[in-house]
Amino acid sequence: MSGPFSGDEARFIAISAGRIAANGRVIDGTQRDYGDRVAEAGGVPFLLIGRSRSSAMLSRADGLLFTGGGDVEPARYGAVGSPESGGIDVDRDRAEVELVAEATVTGIPVLAVCRGIQIVNVARGGTLIQHLPAVTTEPHLVIDRPNDLVHAVRVDPDSELRHILGADEIWVNSLHHQAVDTVGDDLRAVAWAEDGTIEAIEDRRSRIIGVQWHPEQLADQAQQRRLFSWLVDQSHLRLTPQRQAR
Repeated sequence: MSGPFSGDEARFIAISAGRIAANGRVIDGTQRDYGDRVAEAGGVPFLLIGRSRSSAMLSRADGLLFTGGGDVEPARYGAVGSPESGGIDVDRDRAEVELVAEATVTGIPVLAVCRGIQIVNVARGGTLIQHLPAVTTEPHLVIDRPNDLVHAVRVDPDSELRHILGADEIWVNSLHHQAVDTVGDDLRAVAWAEDGTIEAIEDRRSRIIGVQWHPEQLADQAQQRRLFSWLVDQSHLRLTPQRQAR
């Protein structure tokens, strides 16, 4: 019997969780769409809960998916918080920065979405634009259209992202008010909105791709589903960065 749950063939994709307050309790969770997209790509999704050590959290994972959520603590990238910052969870920031470092060392492939691209960038020493409306008139926080294609993104033709998506320009949804500013160490920007906002970064050597939009909410777009297929496919080959070919 073959398939994603067939013994040694299963590829387990760890999905980061956010902290949610509900009915007086604290719950670790995220949107179901992430797990659905991983499962559709042939992976076995599981949720990383709690704030345990990253090495223990990733010891059974073949791939890692960083999800969306609140803003990264500005002090982590040497900034004073703006009034528009919100949803900060310093424990989550700390755990996910450790996860980025651990994934880089172990060679686990990473797909980072929205907040995910931001925490990867900060973990590598990069900075963020705290509030896009202060620097651009192009709308990026289009929260009433999460499943719609609202603006174009130009993709670097010499990038892994271009290879995955198969196009020099794509259309995406947009649900963010922050974005990558200074790109972190060993990362490079590989996609931009029309106003120059960085929409994707990658590190080919460590097999890390971060996108600012939400591909998990564009399930009807085969092009967007390829990002999750890339993550699952890459999880079949777990190598340390030193052994990977560029």
